[in-house]
Amino acid sequence: MKVSLKKIPSRLVNGLFDFFSDETMLGKIFNVIAHRAAARPPEQALKFLFGLDALLYTLQTQTSIAYNGGLHPKHRLMNYHDFFARRIAASDRVMDIGCGLGAVAYDVAQVSKQVVGMDLNAKSIQKARELYQRPNLEFRVGDALKTLPDEKYDVVILSNVLEHLTGRPEFLRRVQAVLKPERILIRVPLFERDWRVPLKKELGVEWRLDDTHEIEYTLETFAAEMNQAGLAVKHLEVRWGEIWTELLPSSNAAL
Repeated sequence: MKVSLKKIPSRLVNGLFDFFSDETMLGKIFNVIAHRAAARPPEQALKFLFGLDALLYTLQTQTSIAYNGGLHPKHRLMNYHDFFARRIAASDRVMDIGCGLGAVAYDVAQVSKQVVGMDLNAKSIQKARELYQRPNLEFRVGDALKTLPDEKYDVVILSNVLEHLTGRPEFLRRVQAVLKPERILIRVPLFERDWRVPLKKELGVEWRLDDTHEIEYTLETFAAEMNQAGLAVKHLEVRWGEIWTELLPSSNAAL
């Protein structure tokens, strides 16, 4: 007689696993997963395995943030704050669009004249104001897609922002027209970070790092969009499956 696990209370299933060491439990879970995958055609098995992969990635992210005291450990492990800070002069006024909790803006404020961090999430801005305070640092609630401040900034930072937007070249042209930056610093995820990404896309399963992403770039699509936006690449590097780049408005490309 078959017994459906759906009819067994979760607390009983979890309690059963409590009798095993982590190593033993992982072995048993792996055997169950491997058996289920082997019973299916390769395409269906891959869809099942990639679905599990996505769930584990989400759980790993949540647990890593808790482990790191509320801030994603990628901030310190990837060291991308330093990429931005090293490209800021002491006389620069900086606008960090989509600043989130303000960690990048805070580090940049330590080496610049003034930093304004803007985000449309009011709760994020409230938290940023609580966490990060400096005389030359300001956080504002605002939707950069609708309204940009009529103020001049030397540098604009877009850290993991562009991939969430539609109409990206048009947005970047508007940023240049309104804020008149001399430099734009951008960080975006790379589509070509892992062979599993195009395979997931081929299979029709979720392949993006975040389901709110409108795009994850190849080097070619990134170059094409920056050209459409009237931006010239001064510096570009690929790290941690991401593109980190410093761009100049085309009129400043020779500077």
